[in-house]
Amino acid sequence: MAAQPQPAVTRAANETGGGAMADQQEARTAAKWVLFLAAVALPLLVLYRAVAPRAVLVLPGAAAVPWRLGAPRDGVDLDGEDARLERVLRGAAMANDTVILTTLNSAWSEPGSVLDVFLESFRSGESTRELLDHLVIVSLDTTAHTRCRQVHRHCFALVTDGVDFSGQKNFMTDGYLKMMWRRIDFLGQVLEKGFSFIFTDTDIVWFRNPVPHFYADGDFQIACDHFTGDPNDLSNSPNGGFAYVRSNTETIEFYRFWYAAREKHPGLHDQDVLNSIKGDPFVAELGVKIKFLSTELFGGLCEPSRNMSRVCTMHANCCIGLSRKISDLNAMLQDWRRFMALPREDKHSVSWTVPRNCR
Repeated sequence: MAAQPQPAVTRAANETGGGAMADQQEARTAAKWVLFLAAVALPLLVLYRAVAPRAVLVLPGAAAVPWRLGAPRDGVDLDGEDARLERVLRGAAMANDTVILTTLNSAWSEPGSVLDVFLESFRSGESTRELLDHLVIVSLDTTAHTRCRQVHRHCFALVTDGVDFSGQKNFMTDGYLKMMWRRIDFLGQVLEKGFSFIFTDTDIVWFRNPVPHFYADGDFQIACDHFTGDPNDLSNSPNGGFAYVRSNTETIEFYRFWYAAREKHPGLHDQDVLNSIKGDPFVAELGVKIKFLSTELFGGLCEPSRNMSRVCTMHANCCIGLSRKISDLNAMLQDWRRFMALPREDKHSVSWTVPRNCR
């Protein structure tokens, strides 16, 4: 018997069902491929994350964001100024919460300039290399901060809005005065945080650890351009380029008084104002114990140390001009190396060959 032709409706239904089954088969095949690719890709992704360097987040327009205190120019700064300062000080502090501080701008930070001589002196001195672990370089502009991060571990960027501290600041110019007073304000903040400090200008070379030579009963101890021989004599001529200050109520109030006194003495730098207030009755009422450090131990070009067997630091003070400072600082290092190379019995014959260019 001849097969009866299927009705059109039944034939259409069979064709539709077959097409659906084919679609389901294709979907299952595609799903298998997706699972296969995922199974291969996931381990590769985990491996990549393990060995690849962490990505740096760069926000759109980040270059236009003003550089803030202590933050890299190309980074995202989520900390406040206070937290940054606390972190840097804590990381550099000695066991007794004392730090060594110096300030730096771009003019003094260039390769071959003052900063390089300063750091080299720590490496060349007696028991001074380890003191670098406690040194915080406070940079006053972005260029100096970048340079600091290249050569030193503890760097803190102190930027003052609306003031450019980057260029060479000649003695007693307006830029110089602003920079000196910004420094006094900052040092007061360090004391308020509970940190004692040894402040050193960067144009000072370190030959020996000065800590054993500080007075046990001195709150504020400062180097001199001229030393009378008496550490208690208020007629000594202090030099703010080197000082040891203990953090206590007396010194905190003293620094506040010192900084405020600039208003009564316009046009004077911090050292001249200190000379004016050191005998002020208010300072005596505060009870802050002031000591002046001998130039035999803490000398300078104003009054060089005459004893190379005891000298701790030498300052390129009484010298105007960056190139002159660099030249005589290098000469000091050469004199020191010559002294150290001699046998003990011959060391007494060595003396400084400076000042040369700073005469």
